[in-house]
Amino acid sequence: MTRTPSPAPRPYRPPWSPSSPDGPGRARRAAAAGVALAALATVAALGPSASALGAAGPAPAATTTERSTAERTVLVDGEYTQRFLELYDKIHDPAHGYFSPQGIPYHAVETLMVEAPDYGHETTSEAYSFWLWLETSYGQVTGDWEPFNHAWDTLEQYMIPTTENQPTNAAYDPAKPATYAPEFDHPSLYPSQLDTGVSVGRDPIGAELESTYGTPEVYGMHWLADVDNVYGFGAAPGSSELLGPDHEGTSYINTFQRGPQESVWETIPQPSMDDFSYGGENGYLDLFTGDASYATQWKYTNAPDADARAVEAAYWANKFAAEQGQPEAVAETVGKASKMGDYLRYALFDKYFKTPGCESTSCAAGTGRDSAHYLLSWYYAWGGALDTASPWAWRIGSSHAHFGYQNPMAAWALSNDPALEPASPTASDDWDASLDRQLELFQWLQAPEGGIAGGSTNSWEGHYADRPDDVATFYGMAYQEAPVYHDPPSNSWMGMQGWGVERIAQLYEETGDERAGAVLDKWVPWVIDHITVSEDSWQIPSNLAWSGQPDDWDPASPGDNAGLSVEVTSYGQDVGVAGALARSLMYYAAGGEGAVHDQAQQVAHDLLDAIWTQNSDALGVATVETRADFGRFDDVLSTPDGDGVFVPEGWTGTMPNGDVIEEGASFLDLRSFYTDDPQWSKVQAHLDGGPAPEFTYHRFWAQTAVATALADYDRLFGDTAPPDDTTAPSVPQDVAASADGTTVEVTWSPSTDDTRVTGYQVSRDGEDVGSVSGTVTSFTDEGLAENTRYSYTVTARDAAGNVSAASAPAQVTTGEGGGQPPAGACTAVYSTANSWAGGYQGQILVTAGADGAPGWEVTAPAGLSTTNLWGGTLSGGVITGQSWNADLAPGATATVGFVADGTPPTDGELACG
Repeated sequence: MTRTPSPAPRPYRPPWSPSSPDGPGRARRAAAAGVALAALATVAALGPSASALGAAGPAPAATTTERSTAERTVLVDGEYTQRFLELYDKIHDPAHGYFSPQGIPYHAVETLMVEAPDYGHETTSEAYSFWLWLETSYGQVTGDWEPFNHAWDTLEQYMIPTTENQPTNAAYDPAKPATYAPEFDHPSLYPSQLDTGVSVGRDPIGAELESTYGTPEVYGMHWLADVDNVYGFGAAPGSSELLGPDHEGTSYINTFQRGPQESVWETIPQPSMDDFSYGGENGYLDLFTGDASYATQWKYTNAPDADARAVEAAYWANKFAAEQGQPEAVAETVGKASKMGDYLRYALFDKYFKTPGCESTSCAAGTGRDSAHYLLSWYYAWGGALDTASPWAWRIGSSHAHFGYQNPMAAWALSNDPALEPASPTASDDWDASLDRQLELFQWLQAPEGGIAGGSTNSWEGHYADRPDDVATFYGMAYQEAPVYHDPPSNSWMGMQGWGVERIAQLYEETGDERAGAVLDKWVPWVIDHITVSEDSWQIPSNLAWSGQPDDWDPASPGDNAGLSVEVTSYGQDVGVAGALARSLMYYAAGGEGAVHDQAQQVAHDLLDAIWTQNSDALGVATVETRADFGRFDDVLSTPDGDGVFVPEGWTGTMPNGDVIEEGASFLDLRSFYTDDPQWSKVQAHLDGGPAPEFTYHRFWAQTAVATALADYDRLFGDTAPPDDTTAPSVPQDVAASADGTTVEVTWSPSTDDTRVTGYQVSRDGEDVGSVSGTVTSFTDEGLAENTRYSYTVTARDAAGNVSAASAPAQVTTGEGGGQPPAGACTAVYSTANSWAGGYQGQILVTAGADGAPGWEVTAPAGLSTTNLWGGTLSGGVITGQSWNADLAPGATATVGFVADGTPPTDGELACG
């Protein structure tokens, strides 16, 4: 029978006891500890009824706001706690639209939205996990744990498939977990043929889980649901058949199925229970897998980072409730989190349970723990037959691991906390091994600047292909700059940094783990250097560009990763990412002592203040976003390996609303309901040639990220303000300016500060012309007038906003214009990486000649004008390298990438010298 492997989901973002080891920063938190003791005393004074909070069972979501304004008791007070409660009430106000009529959190209040979910009123397991965090903070502040328990009950009811949703699990055989099907780099290479000739390893935990819990069912969240059944599949919780468009309620769906190049704009939505009611002759199955015949089936995909975040929230809920003297208020829910963590171990194994180091489909199949990579992979999945008369079932892990999915805090909880240690006999040991492996992964992937690179895979190109000889390895797994998906690259979004490192920072603050501290000691200064906050503006990194790779991992002698580098390519105001970064900085600050820890608290404090004063609105916190990518709504696939929805030749089918699935269909053709959206006119104007539309979004996860950061600030620091810093950095010295034609290079010696220099401002003739981070001591000023004298000064600033006096001026006179760069020193080849209506993403590969290419220059494609460029600097039609890639050794390469409006230029060579 057909055993169809499910693909990866997509975004695009512990034990406690009184004897837990004290971290070096405990003394600085005396005020916060005093607040916690006062809260405990308050609970005791309220008597037995306070200890029983939450025992009566979950309350409807709408009553949370009523309780917040009329009945709640605030145990921990402070300015940031009050802000938390204000934002909490906005999220829970039924009029604001964060929750469905069933009480399910939407991905966003707004509906016209395409990112990982392809509609704003879908939801993800990620949203549920952030909801649990929100209610954990609420319970810590108020002592009321009913909302926390209610959130888990809702998760269990609507996001964990029921017996009816996964009816044939009893037929699962751990000795034969799945039939192999390869993954490919482009959707046009699908459907992928099932191949029974490829050996698959044994599932080492399946029998143990069934024995422990007395059921063959999997207790994990599916990653994506159509909350309002907009698509009309009606794959409802509690049903074994599709209920169709008339179903009123949530519906299990999936989108991504076909390799790393399949962006959300190129997906074909399908139901998670495929009974052939919709789609083509075989439902949607033969779009993705090739087989001799097809059977109706169910299949679910788990996003491990969401389940791990749910476990993480349960740890803190248990800790806070215990501190309040009422651990029983959350005990039942914490037990369910422990069970979820037991099944989450499927994420620790290779997709087909093969051993790490695979470079062909004939590599060894695992017989037990030898197939474990012990990292939280991109997904695990399970499925089987809908026909109970002919039952079969399958399960798979994943071969790909992204650092942003790792959660060492959850691994620590599941391996140490008696309340969370799973019931299975081997689970605690598995999570203990995972904790060590995850921390090593962060160390292996950390660039010298401080940022964390992508991840690793045990299945090169998705089908255990032979790897390049020079690819770096980690316990047999190969380095990947952008694990799992490439459009856009999975490690370009700054949110992965915030999500991944926040969990490291929690572990550091809670346990004092020195390995976590070592990662943070490099990461925190790098992040601080790239955060700017003023009275009327703020910005954080938005996108990153990576070059090189880490050293091969040797746990006995880790390398310095000198060949790996990261650059911030754009900045913005993503409030959710800012909340994650603030929490990371706060946990680091609370976990240690010293100037950098003080500075981390200051930056987090200032960032939260800026978001609150500059981004608050009636619904929460938000900012205006320009969505140039919405030009892809009507993209049609024009070349076999191009962009657009791929439908195999001759394949036709229909969506429940009658939309036709066929060759030449666009994203919009499969989702015609978008044209009825109240905001559609803005997109249509853009598709008709107008400017990129602007939207203001209230994502559920982003609201909760900011809210929980506000609650954490008072919890971690109480009334302790950031240490006063009134000392400005020293004046930059040795400022010099040199001209090369109409380009001026300004250099200086680094300033010093009592905490840390975070940036330099360069002025020309008294006007600011640019700034650089605190680790950079040079600036290039291009496109100046010929034969003109200029005067440059430099000032230094710190995180508290103190600015030094201006340096002594440096005078320089420009020469003649540069003209075209000389040929011969290097070659440069332009190629279009991606394109859409009205815009494109380009790439230039610069290769040095036999004599190297110091200070290389490339003539830009004609007419190129963009501010979204990385790996180089564009001025006057010429692209030059940046400090880290400007001087190329013989044969070395540098990559310049950019996003621009208009029509892509023709691929080919550019003048380079």
